[in-house]
Amino acid sequence: MLGFPSQLLPHWLQVLLTEKFYNACIVHEEEKKNEKNIFCLDCCISICPHCLSPHKPHRLLQIRRYVYHDVIRLSDAEKLFDCDYIQPYTTNNAKVLFLNPRPQAKQPRGSACNICTCNRFLSDPYLFCSLSCKIDHVIRTKGAGGVSSFLFDCKFLSLSEPGSEDGLMTPDTVLEPASSTRTSSGSGGNGGVGCRTLACTATTEIVRKKRSSLSACRPIFPRISEISASLMNRRKKTPNRAPLY
Repeated sequence: MLGFPSQLLPHWLQVLLTEKFYNACIVHEEEKKNEKNIFCLDCCISICPHCLSPHKPHRLLQIRRYVYHDVIRLSDAEKLFDCDYIQPYTTNNAKVLFLNPRPQAKQPRGSACNICTCNRFLSDPYLFCSLSCKIDHVIRTKGAGGVSSFLFDCKFLSLSEPGSEDGLMTPDTVLEPASSTRTSSGSGGNGGVGCRTLACTATTEIVRKKRSSLSACRPIFPRISEISASLMNRRKKTPNRAPLY
């Protein structure tokens, strides 16, 4: 339940703070990964990844889960709201903000800390545990006119491309060859080395290495077969017999 009159907020923000995300999409209930974890600000509805096609030109906000509660990335939230003094949390190497307050487990030990409007304890210098709590504070202290100063005019908001934030290699990533391999007569005029040339060169190098390793590992002493052959080829001398008397 929101602690302030919802009519003071834009319709998309009312839906964002009250929507139940990560429910299965009824339209794509037979598909895998059909959780509704995307919010379309222009249509004011939650959608699943299979519903994206007609919404691609719209402003889209990715909803994530952290300790079983809905969060959004801080980088996305800063395009829509004034996020000062809202406590962020780190998950998967990214800072996120809670959409709504969470129940307080127990009072933390140690130094004194701030208390949110929902009575949740926060670390200094933060004053709010969620976007909803800051909106509540803005309305209570500044009235309906304060909401406009809290919201930013965001014309464009798109989903992040997979793999672009983590620096991972995607199927479209191409490794550039070394500059020393671009000078070859068999490149077909493109300055690159053909596959056959690379294969032949690699095979030649392997054969050379094998031969050199065999010569290096050749035994110093003659083999047993060579010694036995040399013994068989020797002439037998006439035996020396004792004289007869």
